[in-house]
Amino acid sequence: MENLLSILPVLATDLSLTDFTFWIGFAAMFAATLFFFNAMNLVADKWKTSMLVSALITAIAALHYYYMRNAAMEGDITTAYRYVDWILTVPLMCVEFYLILKPSGASKSLLWKLIALSVIMLVTGYFGEAGIMGLDAQLWGLASGIAYFLILHEVAMGGAAKLAKSAGGNVESAHKMLVKFVFIGWAIYPIGYMAGTDGWYSGLFSGLAGQMDVIYNIGDAVNKIGFGLVVYNLAVSK
Repeated sequence: MENLLSILPVLATDLSLTDFTFWIGFAAMFAATLFFFNAMNLVADKWKTSMLVSALITAIAALHYYYMRNAAMEGDITTAYRYVDWILTVPLMCVEFYLILKPSGASKSLLWKLIALSVIMLVTGYFGEAGIMGLDAQLWGLASGIAYFLILHEVAMGGAAKLAKSAGGNVESAHKMLVKFVFIGWAIYPIGYMAGTDGWYSGLFSGLAGQMDVIYNIGDAVNKIGFGLVVYNLAVSK
């Protein structure tokens, strides 16, 4: 124990803020995964799939954070790892909307619409960060932003919102909380994108230059774990 305590100050000194948030992100995602898997034994059968999806979201994130923390500490770029993580976990977050609204009549067309928009949002975002096809990051960011606002419109004012309203009670409350995550929590990611790419917005986030990974890590922890906790609260309340 004494040896461990003597190492901790050195470790804290050697870790940058980016490295630190990768370590915390990995630990948080791993712990959340254990919690959500265990929660499957605490909820009714109709909510087990929702809890499984929540566990998969954080498990996939924990795996990628394990590799991203190592890459970051070695000075490597984490963009590819990041987007592989998102291309798997963000559509699963859209699946959560479908699962909680399915008893109220949500169709698979709603599910595939949200998944398709999330994929477009992520692919165009990756193209912008990676400089694909030689187009400006701000143009790819615009395309990604449009897809994001279409998702937000669907869950906040479109068919998903109408189904949640018809369901009422705890389902409607849970849906509204998930919408808040999309509106507020997901808005963290465009800030990270603009802090790490060049465009008309460059001067707006000059103070955050070089902190893209830190912003993304905070966004992931808030949204991925938060989504699961909302679903868990709904499941145990029912």
